[in-house]
Amino acid sequence: MNNSIQNGKYGHRLLQLGIVLFLIGLLTGLAIPSFVNPRMGLSSHLQGLTNGMFLILLGLIWPKLWLPKRWLSVTFWVVIYGTFANWLATLLAAIWGAGRSMPIAALSNQGSPLQEIIIDTLLISLSVAMVFVCVVVLVGLRFNKKK
Repeated sequence: MNNSIQNGKYGHRLLQLGIVLFLIGLLTGLAIPSFVNPRMGLSSHLQGLTNGMFLILLGLIWPKLWLPKRWLSVTFWVVIYGTFANWLATLLAAIWGAGRSMPIAALSNQGSPLQEIIIDTLLISLSVAMVFVCVVVLVGLRFNKKK
């Protein structure tokens, strides 16, 4: 059911990508003053840091998941999409001065209709992706036969 070598590779890759996203979050923080909407830049900075840490934590528990190989692969790619899309959506909103769907961070800023559609599409799809990942990981931990 579970290929431990492949599982270990996914876990290691999640650790690497988590550090990359954490670093991107740090670099985003340095650029906050230059964004059209610095408050949204702060959101992007925090998304990079927290999603980077999430990938690192997931990489550490990944070998404990008991799932079919195909589910592991799909979940891996969905979590990569979700975490990086979260950082990207808020970064684009900071750069464009957009983010109508995030009124607290966007304040009164609003981008062009296309910009808002891009941001909203990223936000909705990443939300679905991350809920999917959490459910699959819970199931994978629940059925771990190596307890």
